[in-house]
Amino acid sequence: MILQELREELISIGIQLKEYGLITLTGGNVSGRDPKTGLVAITPSGMAYEALEAQDVVVVNLDGEIIDGERKPSSDLITHLQIYRAKEDINGIIHTHSTYASCFAILNEPIPVISTTMANEVGGDVPVAPYAHVGSKELGENIIRNIGKQKAVLLQDHGVISYGEDPNHALIAAVMLEDAAKVYYLARNIGEPKRISDEAIQEASNLFKYTYGQK
Repeated sequence: MILQELREELISIGIQLKEYGLITLTGGNVSGRDPKTGLVAITPSGMAYEALEAQDVVVVNLDGEIIDGERKPSSDLITHLQIYRAKEDINGIIHTHSTYASCFAILNEPIPVISTTMANEVGGDVPVAPYAHVGSKELGENIIRNIGKQKAVLLQDHGVISYGEDPNHALIAAVMLEDAAKVYYLARNIGEPKRISDEAIQEASNLFKYTYGQK
């Protein structure tokens, strides 16, 4: 079996998404690109993560041709591949319908950086990509146009997509964005949150990247 370790990692991440409350039932999807081969592994459509085995995760090339796996890949495969083709530094993508972040996607309202914890791994204000049909070429194009230094984009009337240098960083971004969106939502019910400065965002991002944890 090719890319077994990556495929197992995607299953683990899918289970964690459920544990963190970012998805329900079989919602959402996870993919990762192997930097050595350029191949992409993606979770199958409509299957519970806790029931998956490594061979259920589908491996495709950047043209979407199935290289290994018998399952039907996620319906968002086209979008994932568009992003990978456009952004060489992205090797992990996660799509969720997490509650608080999705509230702002439905409102068509960006989420500003109002806390250092959001700056840490999300890295910047999270914009909204205009609505397009799931699996359409337009959806991927809308997302790519909104990718900047930040590691997530809201999908108008739909949900959230996060990404990173690998699938685990995409997971961290998804978790931290949802937490930040919840804080922002609650703070707005009390008063008017103030966006922190670009300098503070960069400082917090550098601290998380270079100092935090066991480096």
